[in-house]
Amino acid sequence: MRTQVGIVGAGPAGLLLAHLLQREGIEAIVLEARSRAHVEARIRAGVLEHDAAQTLVDAGVGERMRREGLVHHGINLSFAGRRHRIDLSGLTGGRTVMVYGQHEVVKDLIAARLAAGAEMHFEAPVIKVASLDTESPHVVFTQGGERGELVCDFVAGCDGFHGVCRPSIPTSAIRISERVYPFAWLGVLAAASPASEELIYARHADGFALMSMRSPEITRLYLQCRPDEDLSAWPDTRIWQELHRRLEGGSDVVLNEGAILQRGVTPMRSFVVEPMQQGRLFLVGDAAHIVPPTGAKGMNLAIADVRVLARALVAYYRSGRTDLLEHYSATCLKRVWMVQRFSWWMTSLLHRFPDTDAFAERIQLAELEYLAGSEAAQRALADNYVGLPYEA
Repeated sequence: MRTQVGIVGAGPAGLLLAHLLQREGIEAIVLEARSRAHVEARIRAGVLEHDAAQTLVDAGVGERMRREGLVHHGINLSFAGRRHRIDLSGLTGGRTVMVYGQHEVVKDLIAARLAAGAEMHFEAPVIKVASLDTESPHVVFTQGGERGELVCDFVAGCDGFHGVCRPSIPTSAIRISERVYPFAWLGVLAAASPASEELIYARHADGFALMSMRSPEITRLYLQCRPDEDLSAWPDTRIWQELHRRLEGGSDVVLNEGAILQRGVTPMRSFVVEPMQQGRLFLVGDAAHIVPPTGAKGMNLAIADVRVLARALVAYYRSGRTDLLEHYSATCLKRVWMVQRFSWWMTSLLHRFPDTDAFAERIQLAELEYLAGSEAAQRALADNYVGLPYEA
């Protein structure tokens, strides 16, 4: 096969990039290792920054999100038996966040691509990406037991942390910065109405907890746990008992219980590869960087990458400009490191580390007390949470 842009991965990054390029008359083919049913059901992030949500609206794929998504004007911090609301909108000139599941974004983008008659190949795992330093890089894949090759002008590696695109770059050509955290999140999806209209981030002596939601009927809940946590040791009764203890803690919150529909353990890491490009291969989203989920930034950072790459590709095909492509990595990394800083700060503020002593615990509580009482500190959190502005 031959196309202009070969896209590896049908997550939100790959699908949004393909959609934006198609609207500009640029041909792209998407290759995805898993089935359509799998990617549409894969539960991941659920909070969109103000400008990320607007990007979907401007791209013509935000109608269902605006109809079914939940607009939030604030978040709650819970610690020492008290709950403190951070007025995101009031502190940022009316900006909000949108609670809308990543799998719903994927469904909307797939529907748009099918409606446009654009090419996607599911269950087509990529074996390798080659000839990156030539004008015709190619992607080798298999589908239905047969080997195929996609020749293109550029390759967008949107295949996530465990994909094949990043390992296609020689290790001598990249620098990796990484921090693996000594804890994980035990996450559950429950058929229960949320106990609060806005998210609750809870710092507890026994570990972090988070109450989020996916709809007025579905709650998403998380507990800090060990990275090697055995799910069989967590029956429903123990999960709910621990959630009540960490999230309620003397505040006015009373959790609603319901059937647990899904559960899993999410490891925590910060990861950045520099540069995010090699020849005509561009890494996008989780293929280039991972943030701990505390700051709700994973999908948002991928959307930011896509905006930069789509703009650069449009400039190339319209006028032959190469400068934006050449600066793709540097442009993206400015935002990546700012978001890494915020996600690390939120994670450090709210989790209990194995080596936490009495001094570290009191410093953590003092930081939270300062945040609860300082409008300037709250504004800094709010600015980052609703999303830093995109480059002009």
